[in-house]
Amino acid sequence: MSSQQEEVASGIAEGAFVHPLADVEEGARIGAGTKIWRFAHVRDGSVIGEKCMLGNCTYVDAGVTIGNLVRVQNGCLIYNGVTIEDEVFLGPNMIFTNDLYPRADGRHWVIVPTRVCHGASIGANATIVCGTTIGEYAMIAAGSVVTRDVPAFALVRGNPARHVGYVCVCGAKLGDTGLPTDEPVSCVKCGRTLVLSTGDVR
Repeated sequence: MSSQQEEVASGIAEGAFVHPLADVEEGARIGAGTKIWRFAHVRDGSVIGEKCMLGNCTYVDAGVTIGNLVRVQNGCLIYNGVTIEDEVFLGPNMIFTNDLYPRADGRHWVIVPTRVCHGASIGANATIVCGTTIGEYAMIAAGSVVTRDVPAFALVRGNPARHVGYVCVCGAKLGDTGLPTDEPVSCVKCGRTLVLSTGDVR
């Protein structure tokens, strides 16, 4: 979180845009340059960083923290207990859960934290089961159901989501799960060199 964002104890920072048909509750913190579009609902006690985009009909629950430069597409549901780091992409209609054993009466509700690390991407209609951590620059395929931690740079897909390969910072596929993770791997798309086991990017 930047120092500029920290200065906004609550409310909407100068330079942010909130559509007249969006509902941002008093006590939510919205960083400079962030855009919140129609029918989005941002709850009291949530924190959204700078230069983010929240699409139509998104829901950000109380207690959610969203970093800077995060892109949230239409219809995403982000519930209490979720922390999203900088430069994350959330595809249309993907959802997070926050209780492993939910009941309608809520008497035994236990919020289980979930974290999405820097630069990760989650595809459309994916479901992230709570208690998981999605590593830096990981990519979750559309429609996947994530039930366990996802390593940095990993590509996962399916229900339940399985590790099928690795991706670059730019999103291009680097290879399958048999790829050596302790040796430098070059991306043919952007030219970066990565050591997947350490996260070293050159």
